Amino acid sequence: MSKKLFFILIASLILVGLVLSGCSAVGTPPAAEKATEAPAATEAPAATEAPAAEPVTIQVFYPVAVDAPIADMLKSYIADFEKENPNITVEPVFSGGYGDVKTAIQTTIDGGGQPPALAVMLAADVYDLINADYIAPIDDYIKNMDDGQAYLDDFFPAFLENSRTEDGKLWSIPFQRSAVVLYYNADLFKKNGIEPPDSWQALAEAGQKLTVRDGDNVTRWGIEWPSGWPYWLFQPLAIGAGQNIVGDSSTEVIFDNPKVIEAVQYYIDLSHKYKAMAEGVQGVWGQAPSDLASGQTAMIVHSSGSLRGLLEQADFELGVMAVPGKEKGTFATVPGGGNLYIFKGAPKAQQDAAWKFIEFLTQPKYAADFSINTGYIASRKSAYDTQAMKDYIAKNPQAAATRDILQYAGKEFSVQDLGEVRNIFHDYLQKAYNGEMSPSDAMAAAQKAADEALAPFK
Repeated sequence: MSKKLFFILIASLILVGLVLSGCSAVGTPPAAEKATEAPAATEAPAATEAPAAEPVTIQVFYPVAVDAPIADMLKSYIADFEKENPNITVEPVFSGGYGDVKTAIQTTIDGGGQPPALAVMLAADVYDLINADYIAPIDDYIKNMDDGQAYLDDFFPAFLENSRTEDGKLWSIPFQRSAVVLYYNADLFKKNGIEPPDSWQALAEAGQKLTVRDGDNVTRWGIEWPSGWPYWLFQPLAIGAGQNIVGDSSTEVIFDNPKVIEAVQYYIDLSHKYKAMAEGVQGVWGQAPSDLASGQTAMIVHSSGSLRGLLEQADFELGVMAVPGKEKGTFATVPGGGNLYIFKGAPKAQQDAAWKFIEFLTQPKYAADFSINTGYIASRKSAYDTQAMKDYIAKNPQAAATRDILQYAGKEFSVQDLGEVRNIFHDYLQKAYNGEMSPSDAMAAAQKAADEALAPFK
């Protein structure tokens, strides 16, 4: 056999073997390798519940200063808050008026006790509270909000103005806020052909015309302008004359300015010249709303916080407006009422809980509800966008009028050593009202004494 033939034969045998081997692989596949069983799954551990928030109890001191169902309302708000925050218990303490709240807290602290976490106190008291080292600034709480600036911007500027001090720190949040308003019996005005007054002269003439006498007795005054707590109700007169009694600084008061003196004289003229008002100091703050409702006076200068009570008592159309200024077409008012303050002597957990309650209480729906049921002006603009407020204003447009007069608001009287300076002004203003001193002499003496009281703070 030749070598060539031999190699051909060998190659053929190899080829046949490969073909047979390939057929075998297709027809009977080799047994698959046994799969390795996955280990049995172990049970996932039970989810760990977030620890419950530590329980905390806070006290809230509250002044019931106006005849309105404030106590019951606050209790209902607290109940709503505690449902949303089951770890926080809020204990309200009702202590009469603003002065009573301040005295109660001061007595507690001076006696070594712990102050409440939160209180509603006069917005004007901010410097006294800071100087006593009672309250804590709340800027950090605002910074930690998702929309802190938007939250602040929603408050009316007139109310937010004295929540800050000259260094820019924020010390309180507006809540129970009011403004000085002129209430009048609109039916009497229409019956006598009198338009709502738009100047000092028009106000005096309206009061003069609406005063009714029976011999030596007055059966109806044209106007009542309470002056037992005079600085607040006097301020619109000074602003309307063109000069507020408080300056830009917390150590500046302006009592002896000719325009302020003119405002004092105008108040006196309402009784002595126009015979439209009782003479001297009028200690009628508490009774003035009922005097208007019962027809004993045709007009009163009072707080917007009396609106709800007047609407319920009066059987006539109630007019509401800002206090007329000296010049025709000018008007003035000044804000007042209380802010929410957090006390630094309370434990941090209580302060934090107090801030939560502030956020809750100042929500638009609660601000609207509070305003509707008291007559106080809702502190936030968005409260007037709620359906409840829209419905209320549709029936009681006076509620919108109290809001709208804020455009005429001047700065509320708030200075260092407010209690002392305020008392100085009160004493001399009342001496002028009672005829014991001339307006110019009284205001000059008030200026001198107030400057001396403020000197240590300059």
